[in-house]
Amino acid sequence: MLKYHLISLGCQMNLSDTERVKTVLHELGFQPTEDEMEASILGIIACSVRQKAIDKVYSRIAKWNRLKNRKNLITFVSGCILPSDNEKFLKLFDLVFPMSELPQLPEMIRHYGVVTPSSLRQEGDSLQHNNQKATIKPQQGVGFLFEKVDLPKPPTAPKLNPGKDIDEFWHVEPTYTSSFEAFVPIQNGCDKFCSFCAVPYTRGREVSRPSQEIIDELKQLVEKGYKSITLLGQNVNSYGLDRKGDEIDFAALLRRIGEFGLQSGKLFWVYFTSPHPRDMTDEVIEVIAQYDCLAKQIHLPVQSGDDRVLMRMNRKHAMDKYRHIVHTIRRLIPQATLFTDIIVGFTGETQEQFENTRKAMEEFKYNMAYIAQYSVRPGAASSRWEDDVPKAVKKERYHLLTEELTKHSLVYNQQLIGKTVQVLVRGRDRKEGYLSGYTEGKLVIRFAGTQEHLIGQIVAVKINSVMALSLEGELVAVKELVG
Repeated sequence: MLKYHLISLGCQMNLSDTERVKTVLHELGFQPTEDEMEASILGIIACSVRQKAIDKVYSRIAKWNRLKNRKNLITFVSGCILPSDNEKFLKLFDLVFPMSELPQLPEMIRHYGVVTPSSLRQEGDSLQHNNQKATIKPQQGVGFLFEKVDLPKPPTAPKLNPGKDIDEFWHVEPTYTSSFEAFVPIQNGCDKFCSFCAVPYTRGREVSRPSQEIIDELKQLVEKGYKSITLLGQNVNSYGLDRKGDEIDFAALLRRIGEFGLQSGKLFWVYFTSPHPRDMTDEVIEVIAQYDCLAKQIHLPVQSGDDRVLMRMNRKHAMDKYRHIVHTIRRLIPQATLFTDIIVGFTGETQEQFENTRKAMEEFKYNMAYIAQYSVRPGAASSRWEDDVPKAVKKERYHLLTEELTKHSLVYNQQLIGKTVQVLVRGRDRKEGYLSGYTEGKLVIRFAGTQEHLIGQIVAVKINSVMALSLEGELVAVKELVG
């Protein structure tokens, strides 16, 4: 049996893309393995947005290319890749392609000379392609050997807009990695061109997926018993703006999901990430407040609390706009948790500007903040500017904001002691004899229990102790589901 091994780096969008890559490889007859040494195909879904992720790619492909001295295998890379990284990868990987070309992966593999398990079943021990033959021979311990077909590699040069042909990719049914949590992509690419971000150059301009496809996929997931569904996009709340007149907007999409939730009578939570403050409307917040299935957790990246830094970041909004959104959330959905993203040490950030970010954290009292120390990404506009904030200063600011986060999160969590909350059980906790999960507001919680049949279910847990970024409680009851 021929096997594949995949590594996914970066954000939830890459994890979602990986689920579709798995489907294509499964249809070719390959089976997954966690052991790289067993695999005939090794692939990486890469992320050029973070240097650490790219460093991991180079480290892994060096190891894989050494393996080629011992066995026959094919390597490939896809995902969010900058043109500069793409050019380097072409010399290191056998196949390099944008995710929009995933449906063509089987043909790429055949062109490269691999006879897949599916073709073996169909054609015996040889593959006839364009009147040329590639033969395979079983060999103990290494799977199949193959003679490379004398065909040119398929085009792999970087495209100006790698996401423009994404519709065919969306038609690939994902192989979900969980039986109760799922990602549903609704949009690809970004038109915002934040100066620190490489996404418009790795995924291209914004393209919205047809709303009926989104609704159909979500309905199927709910019918299968999925409890947590996350709508994915680089800028989800600009959904539909690229297809004005032909598509509904994000608020209308959420409303359709909410109406389905009412009709289904089933208990499930729908999240979305990531929105951009510029496109966040009052109507979106109003819709979330109206429907139970739309989870009361909002991820709203602030990046900086200083207007001048936001201008250099090309965020296209000021703090007054952001403050209005948060106030609207607090007014219409007072129970909602608020998450954010922050960059410290952005080019030119002064101590006073950093203090404005710290004050913003104090004002908005986030439940969670993903804080990053600024690093230059080739291709992003800010890469042309001097990275003039010393690493030691970035590190200090990172720790100060982390302290600010834990302070406010702890105060919020302490107010939950004695309350009973709904919890989606996700698995065993690291603490022996406990299960863990998260609340509707995505707060991490654990409780005593070993009943593994509860994994994937929503249960009621009474909170009896808290820490800054987590909760602990006792099981009260398994939620009775309808339908």
